[in-house]
Amino acid sequence: MVKKLLLTLVSGMGFLSMAQAATPVASAAQAVENEECPAALRFNVTPLGGKTPVNLCQTYKGKVLLMVNTASFCGFTKQYAALEALYAQYKDQGFYVLGFPANDFGEQEPGDDKAIKDFCETTYKVKFPMFKKTKVAAHHADPIYRELARQSNGSYPQWNFHKYLIDRNGKVIADFTSPTTPDNPQIVSAVERAIAQSPL
Repeated sequence: MVKKLLLTLVSGMGFLSMAQAATPVASAAQAVENEECPAALRFNVTPLGGKTPVNLCQTYKGKVLLMVNTASFCGFTKQYAALEALYAQYKDQGFYVLGFPANDFGEQEPGDDKAIKDFCETTYKVKFPMFKKTKVAAHHADPIYRELARQSNGSYPQWNFHKYLIDRNGKVIADFTSPTTPDNPQIVSAVERAIAQSPL
């Protein structure tokens, strides 16, 4: 009788483990295990207003990226115009601005995806890729921002419009604080140098 109960218990535990293993875990920026992909690009992220996740490695490997946490009601929101201009100037050379709306600082991005998308497209004619809201502050950052900070010696965004520059090898090579505008010569020259380099 005892043996029979033990067999039933073990079988039940095995079934539970299999069921748990088959259940996918959803997240805002889902990590992707791929040793051939640079660590900063091992994520699936969902476009703003979209439903199908984008694999950053498949889409942007070998490109130069400027990743920015954005907000619609911030003193730095006008940087959208300069970000779009920078993207337009260099996109044909393999450069992309990637925007990640965040409501972490001053609750300056309170809207839903549709409100954010409409604001960006209507007010600033944004065409560079934008993704769903992301948590970027150090105390609760999503995995993608934890990785960006790790590669920047622990430099997390302190406010909206912090910028990380990623080279063609998928490495963070510089980060710029919020007041540094996208048309600042420091950013422009760093982007141009990164574009000029071939991936290893």
